Amino acid sequence: MSEIDDEVRALLEDGDVSGATTVVIRKLGPEVLGFLCGVVGDSDGNEVFSPWSVCLWRSLTTFRHVCSIRTWCYLLARREITRFKRGEKKHGDGRQPISQLEDVLEQARTESRSVVATAKQQQIARLRQELTEEDRMILTLRYDRELAWQDIARAFVDETPGEADAAETISEDDLKKEAARLRKRFQLVKQRLKSRAQAVMQG
Repeated sequence: MSEIDDEVRALLEDGDVSGATTVVIRKLGPEVLGFLCGVVGDSDGNEVFSPWSVCLWRSLTTFRHVCSIRTWCYLLARREITRFKRGEKKHGDGRQPISQLEDVLEQARTESRSVVATAKQQQIARLRQELTEEDRMILTLRYDRELAWQDIARAFVDETPGEADAAETISEDDLKKEAARLRKRFQLVKQRLKSRAQAVMQG
């Protein structure tokens, strides 16, 4: 586990959930926001970011540290994208932005916007938009964020309503199988992007 995991664990052990949430958003918020925007676009990504922060805050009360906090952030981000895509844009289950964290959220947005894409990066971004949503997630988590395959697999585990969080209870064998599936999908995505880029250059 990383330094941020140790810091978050210590805060949670002291019962400081808001403090732990603040640390996570300050240190990981910009990259999570970049992931959201890369998958669903800038406007929708920013809209999903606040509910994601609330989901993070609530989940930390029962977080078991089975995976890293960084992996957990991406798992929650993927789930929030799914809810958003289902039409729950207002997140009508009563969740509201955490007022005391608004400054931290805005700081994360500012840091995320400060990265200016080169012409090559912009071209790659356009090609990525031709991929499916799941493929963009896999590509970002592995290529851009350099997550280990088992961490990516855990981020793709779906919730089981009414039961313990599947991402923290999945067996090692199932985790390895999902990691293998995602790795194979990643190789296909890379080849597709390479072929598409070559076609663009030749055109």
